[in-house]
Amino acid sequence: MLFCEGKVNRSQAKNLLLTMGLLSSLLGSFGCSKDAGEAVAPDSQVSVTAQFNHKIGPMDRGERYEEPLDEVLRARGYGSTDGGGTMQSKEGEIEFIDVHMVLSSPEESIPFVAEFLEGRGAPKGSKIRVFDGDKMIREIPFGVREGFAIYLDGVNLPDDVYEESDINVVIAEIDARLKGHGEIESHWQGPTETALYIYGDSINVMKPLIKDFMDQYPLCKGARVADMAPK
Repeated sequence: MLFCEGKVNRSQAKNLLLTMGLLSSLLGSFGCSKDAGEAVAPDSQVSVTAQFNHKIGPMDRGERYEEPLDEVLRARGYGSTDGGGTMQSKEGEIEFIDVHMVLSSPEESIPFVAEFLEGRGAPKGSKIRVFDGDKMIREIPFGVREGFAIYLDGVNLPDDVYEESDINVVIAEIDARLKGHGEIESHWQGPTETALYIYGDSINVMKPLIKDFMDQYPLCKGARVADMAPK
């Protein structure tokens, strides 16, 4: 949540407009291959971490991955989840999220976890890491979806652009153009930029679908686009 005390400067005012619009819009919507590694005894319990190349917050992480994974692991007798975490940059932007597990029958349960999480939409660039104590003994890549971020300029555009443009329009228009291929799943409000995180089937399909809108809508002027998955 954004709090302001005293006078609000030009940069803060512009970013506040973007933040308020984002909150009002987003609150209303919403196969693995094994790398070489040390062998794990088939009947032992192992500590496993699924690291997701997915910029979503703790509540979304729990609903999308941690809670359904825990339920299915317990139902199959494979173990359970054991919490999760969020890694952020020094600016506060999410870099990745993870879910910790304690698994039995690792030769069966680990491939099952990868397949299950891909079915939940895990992006490419995600990793399953298997530990023996504090030592990682195996890393398995997984993920199926692709993603990119749009960083809107929050300080350098003319004042009238921030006053007359609406970030709700940006969100609605992008989601409408990406229907059937992807959507904006989360956002981040930085000190000078507002990021919209988009995930879907293919970057090469999704980007051209929104290019015309990005080129003509004033609030998208000077926006930078960065690929997130694959990476």
